[in-house]
Amino acid sequence: MARINLLPWREELRKQQQQEFFLAIGAGVVVVCVAMGVVHGYIGANIDYQAQRNQFLQSEIDALNKQIAEIKELEAKKNRLVAKMEVIQQLQGSRPEAVHLFDELAKTVPDGVKLDEVTQGGRTLSLKGVAQSNARVSAYMRNLDGSPWLENPVLSVIETKGSASGDRPNRFDMSVHQTAIAGSGGKE
Repeated sequence: MARINLLPWREELRKQQQQEFFLAIGAGVVVVCVAMGVVHGYIGANIDYQAQRNQFLQSEIDALNKQIAEIKELEAKKNRLVAKMEVIQQLQGSRPEAVHLFDELAKTVPDGVKLDEVTQGGRTLSLKGVAQSNARVSAYMRNLDGSPWLENPVLSVIETKGSASGDRPNRFDMSVHQTAIAGSGGKE
């Protein structure tokens, strides 16, 4: 007899096709999951690498900021020292000026003039004193104007007062400007 297959072959074919379909879907899902895992790992590695670079850059920035702060502190200290040195040099340069000033005051005072008070405010001197006559005050002003250390004498007040002895002294008040002669920085 001929062999007749009475088994439901269509149902078996459908089951086989369903199994192959589910197997293909499962394989696709596995491939997609593996691909997603690889991409996730790659992106995570890049993020970690960039985070390390950022951390390195931040540590370098912090070190440079610390160095900048130290440099600013050193510059401020240097500026303070330079200012102190300039003051010291100025004081050393002006040290002989007091000697020259008193020397010139002594040289310029003519006979018949007596200084009672000398006051210095910056480079301006205020001179108060007594003279025997107005001519003596004029001679004193000419002497001051001719001095290399003093200039521009300005007479503020001159008054004549009588005394019991009969002489009439002239009280005067004047100001004069102190000059600095070039090249005098402590060499004279």
